[in-house]
Amino acid sequence: MMLTTAFLSLALLVPPQAQRLSLEDISDSFADLATRINPAVVQILASGYNAGRGLVSSQELVSQQRSRGSGVILSPDGYIVTNAHVIAGARRIRVLIPETPSAGGSVLGGRGRLVGAQIVGVDLETDIAVLKTNERDLPFLELGDSDLLRPGQIVLAFGSPLGLENSVTMGVVSAIARQFEPEDPMIYIQTDASINPGNSGGPLVDAAGNVVGINTLILSQSGGNEGLGFAAPANIVKNVFEQIRTTGRVHRGEIGIAAQTITPLMARGLGLQKEWGVILADVAETGPAAEAGLQMGDIVLSLDSKVMENGRQLAVNIYQRRVGDRVTVEILRGTEKHVYSVAVVERRENPNRFASMVHPDNNLIPELGILGIELTQELVKMFVGLKRNTGIIVAARALDAVSWQGQGLLPGDVIYAVNRTPVTSLLELKDTIATYGPGDPLVLLAERNGELVFVVLEMD
Repeated sequence: MMLTTAFLSLALLVPPQAQRLSLEDISDSFADLATRINPAVVQILASGYNAGRGLVSSQELVSQQRSRGSGVILSPDGYIVTNAHVIAGARRIRVLIPETPSAGGSVLGGRGRLVGAQIVGVDLETDIAVLKTNERDLPFLELGDSDLLRPGQIVLAFGSPLGLENSVTMGVVSAIARQFEPEDPMIYIQTDASINPGNSGGPLVDAAGNVVGINTLILSQSGGNEGLGFAAPANIVKNVFEQIRTTGRVHRGEIGIAAQTITPLMARGLGLQKEWGVILADVAETGPAAEAGLQMGDIVLSLDSKVMENGRQLAVNIYQRRVGDRVTVEILRGTEKHVYSVAVVERRENPNRFASMVHPDNNLIPELGILGIELTQELVKMFVGLKRNTGIIVAARALDAVSWQGQGLLPGDVIYAVNRTPVTSLLELKDTIATYGPGDPLVLLAERNGELVFVVLEMD
């Protein structure tokens, strides 16, 4: 086990008269914490195959791919959380469960038990995957409350960086709500605790031993740790984990509103009572917010007693709620305050609603990086105003899919043609793609959110 020397800097925070007594206690407490956490942190070994073309266009090659990552056991009966990208394209998944250290045993310890695991479900939107092994009576951890985190708090990152299992590093919370895209409801905890390739999927733990996040990614120019690590908050992970564990997939919730951040200029133009906060720009006529009594122009003061400061905060907090929950919304309308109880319903036009209808063995189109399903008359009814009645629905993106031209195909897109050739079935789509070779362009005519778009790809 590797423990960083970062705790020595804590001496600066301890009064001089207490340092002689406190530093050793601090060191021992972190060592005890690592001993308690490590048995529930596993290394994940995933292997699979990638199809590709050889130097001769008619030659098909298959190459084996392997990846390593980390995971954390969340129940004694073998449910494990990791990152979706750790198991991308995997056909076989094995989990290395640490050996429980014995008193007086070797400092090197044993390698642990290597056992098989199956994928229970994957949520690409949060990059979270849930695995299951048949082992029983396993050491496990529970997800804590990430809403209690504050910048500057000490955290420890556990995992297997570069395959070095049972490693732990220390740092602080740099920020509690990093967002990579302005309208993206997914947020991350930023930390300077050393996170390297292989740490993905391992737990981020606070000084009290609470799992506050799942280590997910790093931003780096060198490929290694540069103090910019990011973890999925435990509260979001908990929602995803429990839904996948019980239903195999995640149902996203909404309350039927479009919210925007109030700016001073907006406040002046609309004559608002406040120059900051959240305003409802739209309320769906048949949505739960309208049914509860919310109106366009209402200023949202709080959600479940938490003050709402901007539109992004409101979206993130609703994002964490389950379908079927109710939220309490306090609003300001004119000079009067009102409180409403609003139901959370499944997100309209959920782009991932077809994911449960496909299987990689039958629906994978590797050249496009998608899982496709043929548009039937029953499925047509699930769309509003679809322009054509035949085509291929993008049910999901493959775990290892990449983006082309900055975006690529998205779940919910409907493919109508490839380079002007209409396609109405999976077989036609596959046969049409098979006529093109490396470097050839593929211009897909697709419908997205009621509009036709051209998606431009290049064959690998």
